[in-house]
Amino acid sequence: MASTGFSTCFLSACCLCVCKSMPTQVHQQAVNDRPVIGVLTQIVSDEVMKPFGRTYIPASYVKYLESGGSRVMPIRLTLTDTEYENIFKKINGLLLIGGAVNLETSDFARVAKLFYNLAVVANDAGDFFPIWGTCMGMQLLTVLVAGKNLLTKTTAENIALPLNLTTEAYSSRIFTDFPTALIKAVTQEPLTGNFHHYGVEVKTFNENVNLQSFFYLLSTNVAENGAHFVSTIEGKKYPFYGVQWHPEVNRFQWKSNLNFPHSRHAVQLSSLLAEFFVNEGRRSLHHFDNPEEEASSLIYNYTPVYAGNFTGYEQVYFF
Repeated sequence: MASTGFSTCFLSACCLCVCKSMPTQVHQQAVNDRPVIGVLTQIVSDEVMKPFGRTYIPASYVKYLESGGSRVMPIRLTLTDTEYENIFKKINGLLLIGGAVNLETSDFARVAKLFYNLAVVANDAGDFFPIWGTCMGMQLLTVLVAGKNLLTKTTAENIALPLNLTTEAYSSRIFTDFPTALIKAVTQEPLTGNFHHYGVEVKTFNENVNLQSFFYLLSTNVAENGAHFVSTIEGKKYPFYGVQWHPEVNRFQWKSNLNFPHSRHAVQLSSLLAEFFVNEGRRSLHHFDNPEEEASSLIYNYTPVYAGNFTGYEQVYFF
């Protein structure tokens, strides 16, 4: 799909009710009604996008988070470790988007690992901090947890699928507040847009001690080559979440030749997931030092570019 500019996820260059044990028992009563979620910018790889900037964030991710009640801070890939540590103390969660990078050696992977390690330490210390990975973002979470790249060919390219929910899903934090009718729809209707070539096979997940002990497996799917792959995960101890599919496209991407689900249930699924993750961010009490610093850090300082005529996105923020 290089011609569309809609990046796919692949091996080295890709695109509340309390159930179970809650992640780190901290700030359970605290509520931050002005959350800011950080989004790592993604490296520009498509030639048609290079004239506009070195890194980018599709506007659909920004709108997705804003629709859940959060503001967004773009995080560039050219800062120092000290600057990232300072940013971590100010934001209330992190979203790792899909795109096209090496999962072990890229700047995106390096910066994501730094934030991941900071989040683990913070949560262990009682400082709540959630992370969400979408498509390649989920793949990267598995690399960080497993300590190595376990991805194999699991092509589900430009296809909408229902989810094969596991028994763990019905008591998960992600799905526990879903209406019964929507849970049924998720398992029967093609509500999840898939745009990837690689993923973690269920067999691999089940055989890896690190992944098994860290994540609940909430859903699976079957790839075009018959591979049974992991499609939704949730941290057991930590508020870390991952989906191999793209919930943001259900409401904010409209390219007619791409299978973005836009049904009533697809929109409802996207809405509830955005609200869920932003509500996790509300439990973080990180904050900026002053209103001026906060205002200057937000995505509002940038103007998205209309990119529907040369990418699979309607709008893109370039940096």
